[in-house]
Amino acid sequence: MEQYDTALVLSRVMTSGIVMSIEKNDKELPSLERLLTKCSGRLKAVLVNSRSAAVHAALTGQDIVHGDQAVLPAGLGDRTRAFVDWLGVEDAAGPGSTSAPAFDLLTLTPANAADFARSAAESTAPALVVDLTGLGFGPAGAVLTDDERIWARGERLKIFGAFDLRTMWTQQEAEAGMAPGVQFNYRLSPLVAACARMALAQAGSRTPATTGGSSR
Repeated sequence: MEQYDTALVLSRVMTSGIVMSIEKNDKELPSLERLLTKCSGRLKAVLVNSRSAAVHAALTGQDIVHGDQAVLPAGLGDRTRAFVDWLGVEDAAGPGSTSAPAFDLLTLTPANAADFARSAAESTAPALVVDLTGLGFGPAGAVLTDDERIWARGERLKIFGAFDLRTMWTQQEAEAGMAPGVQFNYRLSPLVAACARMALAQAGSRTPATTGGSSR
Protein backbone atom coordinates (compact mmCIF):
# COMPACT_ATOMS: atom_id res chain seq x y z
CA MET A 1 0.00 0.00 0.00
CA GLU A 2 0.97 3.61 -0.44
CA GLN A 3 1.82 5.50 2.74
CA TYR A 4 -1.31 7.64 2.28
CA ASP A 5 -3.54 4.53 2.16
CA THR A 6 -1.85 3.10 5.24
CA ALA A 7 -2.39 6.35 7.13
CA LEU A 8 -6.10 6.29 6.25
CA VAL A 9 -6.48 2.73 7.52
CA LEU A 10 -4.61 3.48 10.74
CA SER A 11 -6.69 6.60 11.32
CA ARG A 12 -9.97 4.76 10.71
CA VAL A 13 -9.17 1.95 13.13
CA MET A 14 -7.73 4.18 15.84
CA THR A 15 -10.61 6.67 15.75
CA SER A 16 -13.14 3.83 15.88
CA GLY A 17 -11.97 3.12 19.42
CA ILE A 18 -11.97 -0.62 18.64
CA VAL A 19 -8.36 -1.71 18.73
CA MET A 20 -8.66 -4.99 20.63
CA SER A 21 -9.70 -8.23 18.99
CA ILE A 22 -12.20 -9.14 21.71
CA GLU A 23 -14.49 -6.19 20.96
CA LYS A 24 -17.95 -7.35 19.91
CA ASN A 25 -18.32 -4.47 17.45
CA ASP A 26 -15.04 -5.07 15.62
CA LYS A 27 -15.50 -4.99 11.84
CA GLU A 28 -11.91 -5.40 10.66
CA LEU A 29 -11.48 -9.11 11.42
CA PRO A 30 -14.80 -10.17 9.84
CA SER A 31 -13.97 -8.02 6.79
CA LEU A 32 -10.64 -9.76 6.28
CA GLU A 33 -12.31 -13.14 6.75
CA ARG A 34 -14.85 -12.30 4.05
CA LEU A 35 -12.15 -11.16 1.62
CA LEU A 36 -10.05 -14.28 2.16
CA THR A 37 -12.97 -16.66 1.73
CA LYS A 38 -14.21 -14.79 -1.34
CA CYS A 39 -10.81 -14.82 -3.05
CA SER A 40 -9.95 -18.40 -2.11
CA GLY A 41 -13.34 -19.99 -2.65
CA ARG A 42 -13.15 -21.61 0.79
CA LEU A 43 -16.12 -21.32 3.12
CA LYS A 44 -14.37 -20.62 6.43
CA ALA A 45 -11.40 -18.60 7.66
CA VAL A 46 -9.54 -18.75 10.97
CA LEU A 47 -7.47 -15.60 11.53
CA VAL A 48 -4.37 -15.82 13.71
CA ASN A 49 -1.36 -13.68 14.56
CA SER A 50 1.49 -15.67 13.01
CA ARG A 51 2.47 -18.33 10.49
CA SER A 52 3.19 -20.78 13.32
CA ALA A 53 -0.25 -20.19 14.81
CA ALA A 54 -1.87 -20.92 11.44
CA VAL A 55 0.07 -24.17 11.10
CA HIS A 56 -0.94 -25.11 14.66
CA ALA A 57 -4.61 -24.36 13.92
CA ALA A 58 -4.52 -26.34 10.67
CA LEU A 59 -3.17 -29.40 12.48
CA THR A 60 -5.39 -29.09 15.55
CA GLY A 61 -8.38 -28.50 13.29
CA GLN A 62 -7.85 -31.99 11.90
CA ASP A 63 -7.32 -33.43 15.38
CA ILE A 64 -3.62 -33.92 14.69
CA VAL A 65 -2.00 -33.47 18.09
CA HIS A 66 0.99 -34.53 20.18
CA GLY A 67 2.08 -38.05 19.29
CA ASP A 68 0.43 -38.05 15.85
CA GLN A 69 1.93 -38.06 12.38
CA ALA A 70 1.09 -35.80 9.46
CA VAL A 71 2.41 -35.22 5.97
CA LEU A 72 3.83 -31.69 5.95
CA PRO A 73 3.93 -29.57 2.79
CA ALA A 74 7.15 -28.84 0.94
CA GLY A 75 8.65 -25.42 1.58
CA LEU A 76 7.52 -25.30 5.19
CA GLY A 77 10.92 -24.04 6.34
CA ASP A 78 13.22 -25.23 9.10
CA ARG A 79 11.82 -22.91 11.78
CA THR A 80 8.23 -23.94 11.16
CA ARG A 81 9.21 -27.61 11.01
CA ALA A 82 10.96 -27.15 14.36
CA PHE A 83 7.72 -25.68 15.73
CA VAL A 84 5.72 -28.68 14.47
CA ASP A 85 8.28 -30.95 16.10
CA TRP A 86 7.85 -28.99 19.36
CA LEU A 87 4.12 -29.65 19.09
CA GLY A 88 4.98 -33.35 19.10
CA VAL A 89 3.74 -33.98 15.55
CA GLU A 90 6.00 -36.13 13.38
CA ASP A 91 6.38 -35.56 9.65
CA ALA A 92 5.06 -38.70 7.96
CA ALA A 93 6.42 -37.81 4.54
CA GLY A 94 9.52 -39.79 3.63
CA PRO A 95 11.98 -39.08 0.81
CA GLY A 96 10.14 -38.91 -2.50
CA SER A 97 6.74 -39.22 -0.80
CA THR A 98 3.72 -38.48 -2.99
CA SER A 99 1.21 -38.52 -0.13
CA ALA A 100 -1.15 -35.56 0.11
CA PRO A 101 -0.16 -33.04 2.82
CA ALA A 102 -2.36 -32.29 5.82
CA PHE A 103 -2.43 -28.67 4.67
CA ASP A 104 -1.12 -26.52 1.86
CA LEU A 105 0.98 -23.41 2.51
CA LEU A 106 0.79 -20.11 0.68
CA THR A 107 3.05 -17.20 1.59
CA LEU A 108 1.80 -13.82 0.38
CA THR A 109 3.98 -10.82 -0.40
CA PRO A 110 3.33 -7.60 -2.33
CA ALA A 111 4.89 -9.33 -5.34
CA ASN A 112 2.46 -12.26 -5.48
CA ALA A 113 -0.65 -10.99 -3.67
CA ALA A 114 -2.41 -10.31 -6.97
CA ASP A 115 -2.19 -14.05 -7.74
CA PHE A 116 -3.76 -15.10 -4.43
CA ALA A 117 -7.05 -16.33 -5.89
CA ARG A 118 -5.33 -18.40 -8.57
CA SER A 119 -2.83 -19.90 -6.12
CA ALA A 120 -5.56 -20.69 -3.59
CA ALA A 121 -7.61 -22.43 -6.27
CA GLU A 122 -4.72 -24.83 -6.84
CA SER A 123 -4.83 -26.02 -3.22
CA THR A 124 -6.34 -29.47 -2.75
CA ALA A 125 -5.59 -30.08 0.95
CA PRO A 126 -8.43 -29.88 3.48
CA ALA A 127 -6.82 -26.76 4.96
CA LEU A 128 -4.89 -23.93 3.35
CA VAL A 129 -2.46 -22.01 5.56
CA VAL A 130 -1.94 -18.45 4.31
CA ASP A 131 1.01 -16.51 5.71
CA LEU A 132 0.14 -12.79 5.53
CA THR A 133 3.28 -11.58 7.30
CA GLY A 134 5.08 -10.79 4.04
CA LEU A 135 2.54 -8.08 3.22
CA GLY A 136 4.51 -5.97 5.68
CA PHE A 137 2.14 -5.12 8.51
CA GLY A 138 3.21 -7.54 11.19
CA PRO A 139 2.90 -11.28 11.84
CA ALA A 140 -0.44 -12.58 10.56
CA GLY A 141 -1.87 -15.77 9.16
CA ALA A 142 -5.06 -17.57 8.29
CA VAL A 143 -6.41 -21.08 7.84
CA LEU A 144 -8.92 -21.44 5.03
CA THR A 145 -11.13 -24.50 4.81
CA ASP A 146 -14.49 -25.87 3.71
CA ASP A 147 -14.66 -28.16 6.73
CA GLU A 148 -16.77 -26.79 9.58
CA ARG A 149 -14.98 -28.97 12.15
CA ILE A 150 -11.52 -27.74 11.10
CA TRP A 151 -12.75 -24.17 11.44
CA ALA A 152 -14.37 -24.82 14.81
CA ARG A 153 -11.32 -26.55 16.30
CA GLY A 154 -9.06 -23.81 14.95
CA GLU A 155 -11.21 -21.13 16.56
CA ARG A 156 -11.27 -23.04 19.85
CA LEU A 157 -7.47 -23.05 19.87
CA LYS A 158 -7.49 -19.26 20.25
CA ILE A 159 -8.14 -17.50 23.52
CA PHE A 160 -11.23 -15.38 22.80
CA GLY A 161 -11.86 -17.13 19.51
CA ALA A 162 -15.32 -17.18 17.95
CA PHE A 163 -16.73 -19.56 20.55
CA ASP A 164 -15.24 -17.76 23.55
CA LEU A 165 -16.60 -14.41 22.39
CA ARG A 166 -20.11 -15.85 22.37
CA THR A 167 -19.89 -17.04 25.96
CA MET A 168 -17.29 -14.85 27.69
CA TRP A 169 -19.97 -12.86 29.54
CA THR A 170 -22.04 -15.89 30.58
CA GLN A 171 -19.19 -18.22 31.59
CA GLN A 172 -20.98 -21.04 29.78
CA GLU A 173 -19.17 -23.58 27.65
CA ALA A 174 -20.13 -23.90 23.99
CA GLU A 175 -19.51 -27.44 22.68
CA ALA A 176 -17.50 -28.66 25.64
CA GLY A 177 -16.27 -31.71 23.73
CA MET A 178 -14.27 -29.46 21.40
CA ALA A 179 -12.46 -27.48 24.07
CA PRO A 180 -8.67 -27.94 23.70
CA GLY A 181 -6.49 -28.77 26.69
CA VAL A 182 -4.65 -25.46 26.23
CA GLN A 183 -5.62 -22.28 24.43
CA PHE A 184 -3.13 -19.79 22.98
CA ASN A 185 -3.03 -16.03 22.52
CA TYR A 186 -3.36 -16.33 18.75
CA ARG A 187 -5.89 -13.53 18.22
CA LEU A 188 -5.06 -11.20 15.33
CA SER A 189 -5.07 -7.44 15.92
CA PRO A 190 -7.82 -5.49 14.12
CA LEU A 191 -5.17 -2.98 13.09
CA VAL A 192 -3.04 -5.61 11.34
CA ALA A 193 -6.18 -7.17 9.84
CA ALA A 194 -7.27 -3.83 8.39
CA CYS A 195 -3.90 -3.18 6.77
CA ALA A 196 -3.64 -6.71 5.39
CA ARG A 197 -7.14 -6.47 3.93
CA MET A 198 -6.36 -3.17 2.22
CA ALA A 199 -3.14 -4.59 0.77
CA LEU A 200 -4.95 -7.64 -0.61
CA ALA A 201 -7.86 -5.60 -1.96
CA GLN A 202 -5.51 -3.27 -3.80
CA ALA A 203 -3.22 -6.02 -5.12
CA GLY A 204 -3.12 -5.89 -8.88
CA SER A 205 -5.49 -2.93 -9.05
CA ARG A 206 -2.80 -0.40 -9.84
CA THR A 207 -0.84 -0.44 -13.09
CA PRO A 208 2.53 1.28 -13.42
CA ALA A 209 2.65 4.63 -15.19
CA THR A 210 4.45 4.52 -18.56
CA THR A 211 6.75 7.26 -19.75
CA GLY A 212 8.81 7.10 -22.93
CA GLY A 213 8.06 3.42 -23.41
CA SER A 214 9.25 2.38 -19.94
CA SER A 215 7.33 1.72 -16.74
CA ARG A 216 7.98 3.68 -13.60
